[in-house]
Amino acid sequence: MPLKYFNTDSDTADIVAALRHDGAAVINEQIAPEIADTVLAELRDPFDKVGRFDESNFNGYKTLRVGGVLAVAPTSAELVAHARVLEVADAILLDHCINYRIGSLTAIEIHPGETDQLLHADDGIYPLRIPGLQLQINAMWALQDFTAENGATRVVLGSHNDKRSYRSFAEQQEYDGPSDDKNPIVQAVMPKGSLLLYMGTTMHGGGANRSDKPRAGLINTYALGWLRQEENQYLNVPREIAEQHSETIQRLMGYQTHNTLGAYLNPDGSWIQN
Repeated sequence: MPLKYFNTDSDTADIVAALRHDGAAVINEQIAPEIADTVLAELRDPFDKVGRFDESNFNGYKTLRVGGVLAVAPTSAELVAHARVLEVADAILLDHCINYRIGSLTAIEIHPGETDQLLHADDGIYPLRIPGLQLQINAMWALQDFTAENGATRVVLGSHNDKRSYRSFAEQQEYDGPSDDKNPIVQAVMPKGSLLLYMGTTMHGGGANRSDKPRAGLINTYALGWLRQEENQYLNVPREIAEQHSETIQRLMGYQTHNTLGAYLNPDGSWIQN
């Protein structure tokens, strides 16, 4: 079962079908390489200043990570609100919510010498699983070429179909074994500007960087609107910066209600929902 690749002319319905069947799919060169270059240039200073603050056995010790991306890399909004990604998110998530929002948004730069990350499912932050329902989907943007040598993301195809109600962190380590025919481990090799989409239940992890240069990507998760966000966008992105983004981005950041969830009180005592 190979990882399926699409191009910018591909039908979104075909991409969604591949996601539902395999748990992951790639769209080659979904954005122009110049946009990827601009986002990476905006991230350079944050990478260098705070990128090592989140080091751990899980995150790695030769990998830089930056959160609050919309506060430091304004061009990233073009990726977060990209029409293709939102079409896919609509198809996967809107059967189970009124709206969805950013779960997390993280820039990642894997440096030479980093080892394979533990394979894991991003929805493991939520202590439940409901068969037939995805709590989130994920979009990994290649800000540089992703190769087998420089740590292209590893994906366990078919792992999103695990029927267990919840997979603990310890249980997720069971997937860090050899590839097999049922759940092959593949690498999302793709050129700069490409997009790897995968389900929240899909096992995956950063690859080992055996090259002599770093590789950078931007990972954005979109979660059901009735779930708490993994990354608090209200605190990580100052209000004055949030106001400079489009209404679409503001809503994705969480500045919208989900039915009565998130309603707030006006000074006159009336409740606001939007």
